[in-house]
Amino acid sequence: MSAVESYHSGREDFAALLEESFGQNEALEGSVIKGIVVAIEKDMAIIDVGLKTEGRVALKEFNGPGRDQDIKVGDEVEVYLDRIENALGEAVISRDKARREESWVKLEKAFEAREKVSGVIFNTVKGGYTVDLDGAVAFLPRSQVDIRPIRDVGPLMGQPQPFEILKMDRRRGNIVVSRRTVLEETRAEARSELVASLEEGQVIDGVVKNITEYGAFVDLGGIDGLLHVTDMAWRRVNHPSEVVTIGQTVKVKIIKINQDTHRISLGIKQLLADPWDGIAARYPVGARLKGRVTNITDYGAFVEVEPGIEGLIHVSEMSWTKKNVHPGKIVSTSQEVDVAILEVDQVKRRISLGLKQTLRNPWEVFAETHPSGAVVEGEVKNKTEFGLFLGLEGDIDGMIHLSDLDWNRPGEQVIEEYKKGDMLQAVVLDVDVEKERISLGLKQLGGDPFVDAGEFKKGQVVTCEVIEVKEAGLDVKIAGTDMTTFIKRAEIARDRAEQRPERFAAGEKVDARVILFDKKARKIQVSIKALEMAEEKEAIAQFGSSDSGASLGDILGAALKKATTEKK
Repeated sequence: MSAVESYHSGREDFAALLEESFGQNEALEGSVIKGIVVAIEKDMAIIDVGLKTEGRVALKEFNGPGRDQDIKVGDEVEVYLDRIENALGEAVISRDKARREESWVKLEKAFEAREKVSGVIFNTVKGGYTVDLDGAVAFLPRSQVDIRPIRDVGPLMGQPQPFEILKMDRRRGNIVVSRRTVLEETRAEARSELVASLEEGQVIDGVVKNITEYGAFVDLGGIDGLLHVTDMAWRRVNHPSEVVTIGQTVKVKIIKINQDTHRISLGIKQLLADPWDGIAARYPVGARLKGRVTNITDYGAFVEVEPGIEGLIHVSEMSWTKKNVHPGKIVSTSQEVDVAILEVDQVKRRISLGLKQTLRNPWEVFAETHPSGAVVEGEVKNKTEFGLFLGLEGDIDGMIHLSDLDWNRPGEQVIEEYKKGDMLQAVVLDVDVEKERISLGLKQLGGDPFVDAGEFKKGQVVTCEVIEVKEAGLDVKIAGTDMTTFIKRAEIARDRAEQRPERFAAGEKVDARVILFDKKARKIQVSIKALEMAEEKEAIAQFGSSDSGASLGDILGAALKKATTEKK
């Protein structure tokens, strides 16, 4: 081989080797490689990346939230190779990018395996915080910081702690983490262990953590139990703050444990003697005692008869006379009242009390002081379709029925003459204490016309005074009495043509014959027609008959002539 050929051959081999070397180096760009720290100048580390070139990395890249790395000459470090040479002939390398690439690989594996990762909260951003996951930056929403909202996150910043990855997007470089889920899981495990160590009926000390309207939450050493207001004391507790305060250490009894929900019910009163034991012996039915009104409802009032023991005065047992009145208008809260024991149920823990039973029944008092026939006076309180109600002494009412308003006129007519507020006198007819009813009469103030009139016999002729002329007949009053009756149109005259009420006038007197008198039923009926027929019959008997050849006109004429002569 000539010298020229040898020169050309060597040159081609060097070019091939150089091209091979550059091809390998270009393949390493965009990946993480290892390098040796060969020098430290001011705030930069000079690193030999093994490609016959060196790169520079700022010392601050070796430090970060929650970690400090002391770099010295000779240390082997991993860096990210951006490209082989820059304008200065150096490799462009980055420790941050190397750590980020390494972290993403680890985080993706942890995300797939649903494993916890360690991170450090290092900054506040809109809607939450940023977390350094060993080089990779994640977003922590404000709602995922803690189980309960916290105002100051300062104590949590810069502290390595576990997180759970909720979402990852490698393409966009987004990672969302949660601290809350880790706490909830840890708390659930701790709760399960603590609940497993507790038993129903166990007495334990706890610290009052929170107070609500319905009770207090007590910390039992990692798990809360509810001390309901009804289990704080045997007496009525209006608000839990009357018994406990936040931060107070209390001795409680575990009433119930729900293993599924880990809810624990606590009680304080269960540690005290039950005041309901032997209650029936202490409060026999019929006994009277004093109590204090503790609560008023629509259906009655609760009265405390001793600490921890309350009874109910039902609205129906509050007053003899006030039937449809709210209990708050009869008694007031904290008022001391006299009550009577009506019923005691130790099993249901109920005592029925009576307020009105401590007072005399006003109907009994009225019956004793106002026998039948007594005259009373009262104000018309109400006017109904069946009578008048009069207010009487003792705050009770008596009723005058329509039938007891007037002897002769219909009650529907007479009641229109009265109105509310009128003062009336009436006669006591009957008092029914059990049904709480008093019957009064207005017409009984005057004499009974049927009694005063004496006896009337059927067929007796009476003189009547026309009171009112009606289309159906005549209203008449029997002379010499207060008795009234009605003569029907058909009873006005014997002849149909004469059966016309308009033939008569008010004040006119006519004779009629009694056709019905029933003293017990208080009925009397009279008839002009019956009188005319009786007179006709008598005339025929005295002056002849139609069989003798005399006409009815002749007979009546003779009778009339005789009657006229007798009158003269």
